[in-house]
Amino acid sequence: MQIQNYLQLGGESDWWKGAVIYQIYPRSYKDTNGDGVGDLPGIIEKLDYIADLGVDAIWISPFFTSPMKDFGYDVSDYRDVDPLFGSLADFKQLLTKAHDLGVRVLIDLVLSHTSDRHPWFIESRSSRSNEKADWYVWAEPKLDGTPPNNWFSLFGGSAWEWDTRRRQYYLHNFLTSQPDLNFHNSQVQDALLEMVRFWLDLGVDGFRLDTVNMYVHDQALRDNPPIGNKRVNGVDESNPYTLQEPLYNITRPENLQFLERFRQVLNDYPAVTSVGELGAVTDMYTRIAEYTESGKRIHMAYSFDFMTKEFNAGHIRRVVERMEAMQGGWSCWAFSNHDIARAVTRWGVGHEAAPLLTAILTSLRGSSCFYEGEELGLPEAELAFEDLQDPFGIRFWPEFKGRDGCRTPIPWSATEANAGFSAAGVKPWLPIPEQHQALAVDQQQQADSVLQRTKTFLHWRHQQPDLLNGDSQFFDAPEPILVLRRGQLVCIFNLSATPQRFTVPAELTLTALKGHGFSASLTDGVASLPPYEVLFAQLG
Repeated sequence: MQIQNYLQLGGESDWWKGAVIYQIYPRSYKDTNGDGVGDLPGIIEKLDYIADLGVDAIWISPFFTSPMKDFGYDVSDYRDVDPLFGSLADFKQLLTKAHDLGVRVLIDLVLSHTSDRHPWFIESRSSRSNEKADWYVWAEPKLDGTPPNNWFSLFGGSAWEWDTRRRQYYLHNFLTSQPDLNFHNSQVQDALLEMVRFWLDLGVDGFRLDTVNMYVHDQALRDNPPIGNKRVNGVDESNPYTLQEPLYNITRPENLQFLERFRQVLNDYPAVTSVGELGAVTDMYTRIAEYTESGKRIHMAYSFDFMTKEFNAGHIRRVVERMEAMQGGWSCWAFSNHDIARAVTRWGVGHEAAPLLTAILTSLRGSSCFYEGEELGLPEAELAFEDLQDPFGIRFWPEFKGRDGCRTPIPWSATEANAGFSAAGVKPWLPIPEQHQALAVDQQQQADSVLQRTKTFLHWRHQQPDLLNGDSQFFDAPEPILVLRRGQLVCIFNLSATPQRFTVPAELTLTALKGHGFSASLTDGVASLPPYEVLFAQLG
């Protein structure tokens, strides 16, 4: 099927370079069966909307069979669809329709751990001598009965959980119901790679790899040292995880060896790609360079440096230039996802700045992951404690409110019950804020809306080869102006809520371009930039 997809979608093996990948959190996209949870048929129903946005691919967060303790990131069957989301037949239909519309499909693989309901773990914990006894990370307690070392779980507390059957501890980097697989066992690697082939044979176009640096642990189980003056990227400071350097529990050298095996599998299929999430690292750029070494491991990895509260031109330039200094890799950018507060709220810029954020994200050299609802300019939802579903947020409330605020359902219609997400009389799994209903898709059909401006820009971008593959260079400019050259195209961004003027360097001859949906102008070498606007101009 992959060969057929390859030919049907244009036969471009590097289609992912410069691509916009639209992330779908299926629980929150569209509910078609009235249970308050989004599903695969809901995504199928909205594929025409997605294709019309002008994106190149979708990344679907996990829909595999799961007890849903971590909402699908705790997998109990890697080769089937949880009934909550539909069936494998539904996924095949989704794949076919997406490809017919010219949209590629990436799925979210969680390889570092499974659910404790997975048959592998059920067998592994049954005794110390069964065939899968060594498929997970088991360890003896210390003489006083305490855990083997000082490793923390990202979700709070020790990374070790006592099991009364084996009278040993097992490792879990997340919930206690998410035991970590033992990647030092070659049978575990083989089983996972067979599963990867299963989905590739079905016709998927690639994978987003959850916690791609957390597969392998230190076999000697050495204690992590204190953090010192370093910072754990992507982890809230209220979490004690940030007090130690995650040197031995994750990001081990053997991780790269497994990814070389993974890449060899992908190389057997034309035109597939992979994008990795590197979490909880203290040296992000070194790790990204290692993980994306050209042709050897994953195709792309994204940095968490744009998922902080810092938003200014200098920060953007520093992050991009550091990434550009990598040797051999390809950048992937993301401003938001299902784990991070929505960008317009986190950066304090407001709904009206959303088109600017889209333009910046997709004008940087590289590919981009674009989270559902960003095309509507949705702000972070403020939820009451009693409405929370996320165990991470419940554990660390109120300093860290968890991930539910960015996961609320997409508002399709301001005039329908539940904003058109679920049928009348159904309680959605998370509440839909009133301010989101005002930004519903049916309320954004006018040309100057965030949605329509986003569509206009993404379609225009497709006609600009320099924005897809051109080289990249920044020019000096005062805050809040960011000036970027991509090939023969110059982009001048105003990152503020006040009008700005920028005098173009004398050595640059620019001609303003049209059709992109932004209103900045160029007169006698001076760019006039209204609030949150962009000038796109041709060199020469």
